[in-house]
Amino acid sequence: MPHKQQFKPLNLPQNDCMKVLITGATGLVGKAIVKVLQEKGISVNYLTTRREKIVSSQDFSGFYWNPSKDEIDLACLEGVSAIINLAGAGIAKRWSPAYKKKVLSSRINSLRTLHKALGEIDSAQIKSFVSASAIGIYPNSLINFYNENETDIDDSFLGETVEKWEREVDTFNSFDFNVSKIRIGIVLSILGGALPKMARPVQNFVGAAFGTGNQWQSWIHIEDLAQIFVFVIENNLKGTFNAVAPNPVTNAKMTKELARILDKPLILPNVPRLAMQVILGEMSYILYASQRVSSKRIEKKGFIFQHTNIGTALENLYLSRKEDSESQMASMNKEFV
Repeated sequence: MPHKQQFKPLNLPQNDCMKVLITGATGLVGKAIVKVLQEKGISVNYLTTRREKIVSSQDFSGFYWNPSKDEIDLACLEGVSAIINLAGAGIAKRWSPAYKKKVLSSRINSLRTLHKALGEIDSAQIKSFVSASAIGIYPNSLINFYNENETDIDDSFLGETVEKWEREVDTFNSFDFNVSKIRIGIVLSILGGALPKMARPVQNFVGAAFGTGNQWQSWIHIEDLAQIFVFVIENNLKGTFNAVAPNPVTNAKMTKELARILDKPLILPNVPRLAMQVILGEMSYILYASQRVSSKRIEKKGFIFQHTNIGTALENLYLSRKEDSESQMASMNKEFV
């Protein structure tokens, strides 16, 4: 069983006075972060481009914005002491020229809209600004072990996008609050993101590693990722942090563990790069890229991962869900006996 999360807050604000503004709160990672914040009694304001998603309650309030038009409701910043930025179009779609532009502009425009808004208010009450980033900034390598001090950038669309994204985040250093960047690895969640896409071929008996299968995949359980964001704002940390579990694995290992947990055989040969290039185009690059990334910096700040091993992490995601389903079924059966 994973051990209980233990934190050592440094300058922890009182939760009943703390309010966090989140962009991208309705996405996979955003929802997980909101859940952690609410469990801690921290109020949440969130920004959305869809007016129909706006709800308002004492501790959870929505506000409209439209970064493509530089529009934002400044009321979203009232009483806010920390900001978490998750805004940006997903990368798991075919990288057409138009979609490439959207991936970058959605990130840059969101940050610029926030920056302008902060310049129009008294931002003295804000102590922390935390933005998502990605480990895709690190160069493709089978042998290197990357930490946050790496200066080389991956020579790919993803690497270039993350570099520009982070450069825009750095403009917030002009304000008098701490700025942090969270470089996110492969997020493991059964509710969305990469994992269901990786599991589907295995479940349908057509699972196989990509290429040699030797490429490193630096992953993180969705629960640990959400806790990292909250840990950074609670401790008012500054700088860049990798959000990856302590034990990265190869693509071959990831595929084998998925097959074990799902109880499916792996009978097909590895998938050659050319085949996926035909199907996915340039976006297939992310299936074969290798980034072995260190989690040491956030651990040295006192963060303790709940999920450090790929096998137990996948068991937590898939088997606990199965057990819950079986428990509910057993309860229903008893009611009708």
